[in-house]
Amino acid sequence: MEQNEIFRVAEVQLSYKPHFKAQERPQIVTCEQAYQVLLNNWDMNLINYIEQAKMILLNSNNRVLGIFNLSTGGSASTVLDTKILFTIALKATATSIILCHNHPSGNLRPSSEDVRITEKIKQGGKLLDITVHDHLIISENGYLSMADEAYM
Repeated sequence: MEQNEIFRVAEVQLSYKPHFKAQERPQIVTCEQAYQVLLNNWDMNLINYIEQAKMILLNSNNRVLGIFNLSTGGSASTVLDTKILFTIALKATATSIILCHNHPSGNLRPSSEDVRITEKIKQGGKLLDITVHDHLIISENGYLSMADEAYM
């Protein structure tokens, strides 16, 4: 390896710039509140057309740090990349998260893949001290809380 190749490395920067005080952020203590926050941040033109996944990032008081668009898929699926998910959660210094995706079909029951990926993310969160409070499956007409329905 040449000497000048040693210095050819990418710089990594971290930043998180909230635009308001912590006490001004919404606090989520119920899945209904999470659903309402998500609906207000969802493209309603796509909710019945394309499956999307989002994540609510929360601080230790369950105040919303932000919402991150994790993925956009097709009419029947989308991909949750756990590396990206936890990179964002760590970057925002989130202590907990709420996962969410929509089912364009309107069927709110989780698939076996929904249950599997939720468990995988929950286990990863334990290693990083990030609590996964819930995984909501939503439509424009309602939601299912995987935590409330004992899927997680």
